[in-house]
Amino acid sequence: MSQIYQTTRVFLRVYYAYMVEYRAELLLWVLANSLPLIMLGAWTEAAQDGQLSLSPLELARYFIAVFLVRQFTIVWVIWEFEKEVVEGRLSPRLLQPIDPVWHHVAGHLAERLARLPFTAALVGLCFLLYPQALWWPGFSRLILGGLATALAFILRFILQYTFAMFAFWIERATALEQLWLLFYLFLSGLIAPLDFFPEAVREIVLWTPFPYMIYFPASLLMGLPTNLGHGFLIMGAWCLLGLVLNRWLWRRGLKHYSGMGA
Repeated sequence: MSQIYQTTRVFLRVYYAYMVEYRAELLLWVLANSLPLIMLGAWTEAAQDGQLSLSPLELARYFIAVFLVRQFTIVWVIWEFEKEVVEGRLSPRLLQPIDPVWHHVAGHLAERLARLPFTAALVGLCFLLYPQALWWPGFSRLILGGLATALAFILRFILQYTFAMFAFWIERATALEQLWLLFYLFLSGLIAPLDFFPEAVREIVLWTPFPYMIYFPASLLMGLPTNLGHGFLIMGAWCLLGLVLNRWLWRRGLKHYSGMGA
């Protein structure tokens, strides 16, 4: 147990130091993922006539929550893994007595810590521009929302890392992620809350992993009615399915990678 703690501590310290070196780039990454704040202005203006199911105040709080969840659930592992496989940089990591995935996990977690000040600054700016949207979710909703956000990151990481396994067979596994991104943008709640979807469409979408990456944790944070049991159960099921498929592809991919002379 102490060995695991020491390894985790070293990994996080190393990758945090690495991420802090790129503070200016981190700010650009935060700004590049500020689409929810743009949608905040668009939807609050559209809700002024009162014809939408959510009020302008609820929409402002929803998209601020979406922005927060989005900052903690961004994943880019497929681009890193694809480059490692294509350039042969995966080989030395396979010689280490630790699964290469933990390098990526540590890098993602360290990046969350490094970008935290920029995220807090932008949220503070939002509350300055929309002071009426300032709210505190309450202790229970904060805990549940934080747990859902952590699970959303795990879910998104597992699914993207599973797509990354196809880099063993194709040169551009990122093309799969770009196709997936089209569904993610429209079905995750990033562009619009699922409350605006037709009932039949929403019932189908809620069985897919997309709403649980953004909409579900954001709804918990800002107080929209949600089915807690169903939400966490679906997240767990997709995580388990993705993990099983990931490990199967990893074992088969390593055989193919070795066969290519790595």
